[in-house]
Amino acid sequence: MKHLFLLRHAKSAWDDFDLPDHERPLSRRGQRGARLIAEALAADGSLPDRILCSPAERCRQTLAILLDRIGTAPVVVFVDAIYQPASPDYRNVIGGRGGDAERLMVIGHNPTIQATAISLAGSGEDDLVEKMAAKYPAGALAVLAFDIADWWALAPHTGRLTTYLVPRALVAAAEAGRNT
Repeated sequence: MKHLFLLRHAKSAWDDFDLPDHERPLSRRGQRGARLIAEALAADGSLPDRILCSPAERCRQTLAILLDRIGTAPVVVFVDAIYQPASPDYRNVIGGRGGDAERLMVIGHNPTIQATAISLAGSGEDDLVEKMAAKYPAGALAVLAFDIADWWALAPHTGRLTTYLVPRALVAAAEAGRNT
């Protein structure tokens, strides 16, 4: 069973409009959201063994926060095609760069990260699938399980959505926990 983690980079900063898109960093809110997503992953214990990451600064910073929190050192590959995909989803990147990973993470951008998740999700809790299809905000993470031997075998609607995490919901849960 292979697992695909599709992580949209956390919220980016828009303070400097002269900064090229590729160099835009995370905002404070994005840093907090990335920490919460990383902590949720670490607590779950289901961690990627390979990460394909866009070379954009906001993705690199999301990755750095993730690696700092999860406590493992997966193989990391920076892939230009995640920043500027040649197709409407990341399936070719995943097939070509997924290697022998059993748990593969892609840190990328919308609309491509959401399009990939929607195209691959064939089952899962209806409310999670609906939420993911409706909105894939910055920092959101979808985890899909596949009964395949090789990443090239990814096909539309063959994955089971097992997890969909959104930073805003994790922030609300953290704040509710402090108020009880």
